[in-house]
Amino acid sequence: MFARVSTYRPGPGSTGAPTAATVEQVLEMPGCRGIYYLLGKDSKSLSITLWDDEDALSASQKAAARLRTETSAAQDMQILDVEAFEVLTADVRH
Repeated sequence: MFARVSTYRPGPGSTGAPTAATVEQVLEMPGCRGIYYLLGKDSKSLSITLWDDEDALSASQKAAARLRTETSAAQDMQILDVEAFEVLTADVRH
């Protein structure tokens, strides 16, 4: 499994929280396994998307970049960084 981690700085009055439509668009991309959005105390937010494999991550890059740019502009957020990672451990308790 692979992950794309995008770091944002929300503008004044923006939490960086995604709309339901944005989340749905990400989840509909082939190979997407999940998405997390996190808001830090230092006015920084992260999105973490999980992908089946490196091919799915690579194939989603263009569409993800477009969606990231559109969403950031609409929600007054600055994109600080975008990185890819291999997920070495994944364990969530329910």
